[in-house]
Amino acid sequence: MQTLIEQLTHILEPSALFLGDDISEKYHADWSGASACAPAALLKPKTTEQLSQIMALCYEQNQPVVVQGGLTGLAGGATPLSGEFAISLERMNAVEEIDARGMTATVLAGTPLQVLQEAAEEHDLFMPLDLGARGSCNIGGNVATNAGGTEVIRYGMTRSLVLGLEVVLADGTVINAMNKMVKNNSGYDLKHLFIGSEGTLGIVTRVVVQLQPKPLVCHTALCALEDYDSVTKLLTELKRSLGSGLTGFELMWDNYYNKVLEVDSDLQNPFGEEHHFYLLVEYKDNETALGAERFEAELFGHLEAELLSDAVVAQSHQDAEEFWRIRDGIGELLKALGPVSNQDVSLPIADIGVFSTHLETRLKAKYPDIGVLLFGHIGDNNLHVCAYTGREEDKLLITEDIMSMIGEYSGAITAEHGVGVLKRDYLELSRTPEEIALMKTIKKAMDPKGILNPGRVI
Repeated sequence: MQTLIEQLTHILEPSALFLGDDISEKYHADWSGASACAPAALLKPKTTEQLSQIMALCYEQNQPVVVQGGLTGLAGGATPLSGEFAISLERMNAVEEIDARGMTATVLAGTPLQVLQEAAEEHDLFMPLDLGARGSCNIGGNVATNAGGTEVIRYGMTRSLVLGLEVVLADGTVINAMNKMVKNNSGYDLKHLFIGSEGTLGIVTRVVVQLQPKPLVCHTALCALEDYDSVTKLLTELKRSLGSGLTGFELMWDNYYNKVLEVDSDLQNPFGEEHHFYLLVEYKDNETALGAERFEAELFGHLEAELLSDAVVAQSHQDAEEFWRIRDGIGELLKALGPVSNQDVSLPIADIGVFSTHLETRLKAKYPDIGVLLFGHIGDNNLHVCAYTGREEDKLLITEDIMSMIGEYSGAITAEHGVGVLKRDYLELSRTPEEIALMKTIKKAMDPKGILNPGRVI
């Protein structure tokens, strides 16, 4: 390894190569809770050329690497394993171009998502991807994990937004597929090999994303419903009536909603009565007055039809932010609840209600003192499950129980946070043996020495 380090010093300046105690604990783990481990070395390339040279040397000497972006992942994919070099892309940070006519952005992989969003806004454009970790997560990591977020119901996952990529392969080869066109059927669309592959097939260095015109107005409401069947009926009705303007459909079970209000005393419950479900609805358009009338009339109609039990429409940006603070309260909950099995799963929309009831019943029968909190995007099949007893020794057992039920319901063990290390052993619950075999074939073909994010996904 010493020879390799010496060779790397000819590629990287001293401020971009760290060893031993000089490596900050920040790079020992991501947000997942996976066991922290100091990398054998930390490398911070600034250009694609530097990264290419680094990978060529690592490939030649069989040195495994783990790729790190904003370290906001929840599957352990960026947490180093013993003996790995960590490659941080944080210095590859720039919005290279906003093409206002073509409505595209070209950006380096280490650029925080929020920086890209703000750059788009300066041109009256809109970057549809949005996550709670927007200020910390990097666009390269968003691509590598095929991130979802709160606008998937309208704009799709990250995969739907990416037009082109630049990628460095395991042996240092640079693949320049920086396409800027929506339509390009010239052979295999190679970008899809890397989107969602969690850095196991190549390292994303530059991205071309498609932007959208910035909506002029956003209308937000917090609604109350009494049963899951009403939730799915409302989803269908709002999709029909509001069309592509429906950009948010965030459902909270009463267990989650009440716990957030209990933990965060600064938040107020806008409803006078308790309900079983609480729904955050967001509608965006370009008609300030008419859009508001349309949105409110739609909700009022469903109140009269008793599909909704109650609804409060945000009268200001501050009101909308307060509603979103309840939905995004998971961050505060995770700090307060101790050891939590925090799972991000997907199921057919029609099955989510039955699954949630069955899951809560099963977990409470096995762990009498368990707390179960449920919320999710729902309109894109995504359910978040947080379950806890306060005992660290129960955390893995609870996770296994949740994953087992996902398999029973033919769901997906991960919806938007990836497989990484923490869900790797459950992959067979969501993928067939033939699919996994093909994944391994692709991995072997593109990384024959197995040095890129080894042990992740498969």
